[in-house]
Amino acid sequence: MRRLIIDTATRACSVALFDGDECLAAFHEDIGRGHAERLVPMIAELPDKGRADSIYVDVGPGSFTGIRVGVSAARALTLAWGAECHGYSSLDLLAAMARNGAAIAVDVVMTGGHGEYYFQAFDANGVAAIPPQSLLPEIAAETSKAQLVAGDMAQNLVALRGSGQAVEMLPNAQFWPSIAALPPLLPSPQYVRGPDAKLPGGVTP
Repeated sequence: MRRLIIDTATRACSVALFDGDECLAAFHEDIGRGHAERLVPMIAELPDKGRADSIYVDVGPGSFTGIRVGVSAARALTLAWGAECHGYSSLDLLAAMARNGAAIAVDVVMTGGHGEYYFQAFDANGVAAIPPQSLLPEIAAETSKAQLVAGDMAQNLVALRGSGQAVEMLPNAQFWPSIAALPPLLPSPQYVRGPDAKLPGGVTP
């Protein structure tokens, strides 16, 4: 069973191809923007051009554009290959990466929109203690209680709190096996907050 993992929900772009438990190849780049241009060539660099029996894609929360790029690519490849398609959470993955198998609680905090942070707390067993939220930095600092804080806004949050250990990191598809036991999500964007775009008349889509 081969699995292709796609992660474009943040400023990072990463892919990984697994055959069972073995990682055949993986690529991870902090590109900022340009996921649509980089993702397909990155997949093409994998063995057999990344062809897999199932595809797992990061559905957010994160960048609206990045999420759409990853989900669209995953759906297209699913149709082309006759594969299965599933989603996973960027915050679940970051929590598992930060814990690295240790029994320790972790708060995950990522860049959100309009100056807010995406925030979620996880207990020492890696179980989400609260749903993912989009919070103002000050509210996130009041909500955050774990000693370990992970994500691209970790240092900012620890500074606001005045305590804690910050681990700056971005999601990396190579570490998907650390959340493989979690129930898969639907391969649809999980934005957490409303979109920035407005329909005519100021109506939110």
